[in-house]
Amino acid sequence: MCGIVGMFGATRGGRRIARAMCARIAHRGPDGAAVIAGSGYVLGHRRLAIIDVAGGTQPMVTADGRHAITFNGEIYNHREVRRTLERLGWTFRTRSDTEVLLAALAQWDVQALDRLNGMFAFAMCDTATGAWLLARDHFGIKPLYYTETPSGLVFASEIKALFEHPEVKREVDPQSLECYLTFQFAFDDETLFRGIHKLRPGQYMRGRGGEIWERNSYWVPNCALEETESPESVAARLRWLLGDSVRLQVGADVPVGTHLSGGVDSSAVTMLARRHLAPGFPAFCGRFADGPAFDEAHHARLVAGTAGADLTEVVPTAEDFVALMPRLIWHMDEPAAGPGLFPQFMVARAAARRVKVVLGGQGGDELFAGYARYLLAYLEQALKGAIQGTQEEGRHIVLLASIIPSLRALEGYVPMMQDFWRDGMFEPMDLRYLRLIDRSPQLDSLLTDELRQSFDRERLTEQYRAVFNDPRTPSYVNKMTLFDLRTLLPALLQIEDRVSMAVGLESRVPLLDHRIVDVALRTPPAIKFSGGRLKHLFREAVGGIVPAPILARQDKMGFPVPLKAWCGREPVRSFLGDILTSRACRERGLFKTEAIPRLIGDDGVAGRQIWGALCLELWHRAFLDGPCPTPDPLAAAVPADGR
Repeated sequence: MCGIVGMFGATRGGRRIARAMCARIAHRGPDGAAVIAGSGYVLGHRRLAIIDVAGGTQPMVTADGRHAITFNGEIYNHREVRRTLERLGWTFRTRSDTEVLLAALAQWDVQALDRLNGMFAFAMCDTATGAWLLARDHFGIKPLYYTETPSGLVFASEIKALFEHPEVKREVDPQSLECYLTFQFAFDDETLFRGIHKLRPGQYMRGRGGEIWERNSYWVPNCALEETESPESVAARLRWLLGDSVRLQVGADVPVGTHLSGGVDSSAVTMLARRHLAPGFPAFCGRFADGPAFDEAHHARLVAGTAGADLTEVVPTAEDFVALMPRLIWHMDEPAAGPGLFPQFMVARAAARRVKVVLGGQGGDELFAGYARYLLAYLEQALKGAIQGTQEEGRHIVLLASIIPSLRALEGYVPMMQDFWRDGMFEPMDLRYLRLIDRSPQLDSLLTDELRQSFDRERLTEQYRAVFNDPRTPSYVNKMTLFDLRTLLPALLQIEDRVSMAVGLESRVPLLDHRIVDVALRTPPAIKFSGGRLKHLFREAVGGIVPAPILARQDKMGFPVPLKAWCGREPVRSFLGDILTSRACRERGLFKTEAIPRLIGDDGVAGRQIWGALCLELWHRAFLDGPCPTPDPLAAAVPADGR
């Protein structure tokens, strides 16, 4: 896990620029830094040493000097790939996965990507011809941004590093801003900065000098439903793959622990990891001292006791929120998808004091239908089919009668249901799901008329529909989960990457092994989402591994933040007032002058509204109002007392 930077094309002053870019993201790699350069290329690297601590320094060059690479991430099956390459005549100087990746690319070119199991973003160049290759892992676990300048292509692990290049400008992209205000993420390769793009998950790009030859995908989600297997055989196959993925991902030459919220996903990862880690291995959870609605630590304690893990509990406070938020938005590069950013950082910070690698359960909700909105959408779909006698999905429909026993999972979602069914009942499935994920109605009352009138709702809706209506699957639940896998999950993984790298911690996500994803996407709804039971297939697969009380949980929490309660009292109330009613915020023209003060009061606020406004204003301050600052190290931002 590291940070990478570089340039292809005209590279006058390139070493100096690359060193400045590396310095901007020094938090990603506290264990070393280096820059190499040649004709038409500059590669820079900040290292967080995990595999072959002594021998895996980067940028790395092949023994013959022909190929060079700067690489962020881990190749979990590097030993297997190494053995294949050795049979082909390759010899290795180190034990690092970086050298294996470099040799694989030199041997097989872009076809090497099909052999990799890991999380990665890298840039490799042929020093003789000037040809280069950029690539990113299947799901976007590791970030990679780029922009085209008059001098050539500039790339980096974080957007802020790009701004060290004198030809890279900081300007808002209006269409991406509208997308953020609607979904809290940007579609496809867009970012909120004009002209700055992200390489898409599962994509590679290659060229020579400043010229891009090709952008293409080496992996696309396989949605062709596998109809021949029984529920028992699918669960058994998934159970084996989960165990094998964790086996691969516990490999490290440094201490390893787990994130443990007490939910099914992180509990499964922790219980599987205990097979490979020593008794008393570290586990980390977060909770708030604001009532049982914000505290599931008793579930984490149950799993930790069963697994023999040493659990550290982190309790973020309102004071921490005020101290950290400006710095966290700086680390994010863009406004964040949700308030979970804050407690996730606090837990990562505590973990970094004891381990250098942590395994978590990210991805389970998107792969195995774990969000309550999936059940709500399917309830309406089943009602529509029962009333109108239609079966839009053919045999893939989950019938109304089978859903009834699972409806208890919607307890607590009555306000969402009231809003969902207020109008537009039984519209096409794509528009109904759009209503469930559209955040813009919550923000409309805050935005100025001028800003709202500049938006192109029709364009954005068509952009959404192009992603949602994947022609390869007729299944509603698969369309929903595939959409989230391609859009929401990368936004959540961006948070995972930033909060961990801010403190020099490598975060691994075993559920996002591409073999597991293939099973999840190809399993028919009648098995994966049987009876409308959230995560039905996953629960069947980890039965006997995860403690029974955890499997039986109906109270999905997802690390909620008591933001509404905090906003009505100090110090958060004054913090919000200082930020959102400031002269700079008023003159920016994004929010109605009279709207913000009404939100900040003794009765609290609508959490999503205030979160969206706060993130957007802090982002403007960090990146658009003046020179891009480097904040004080986050390690010193809150007391080192284990909270």
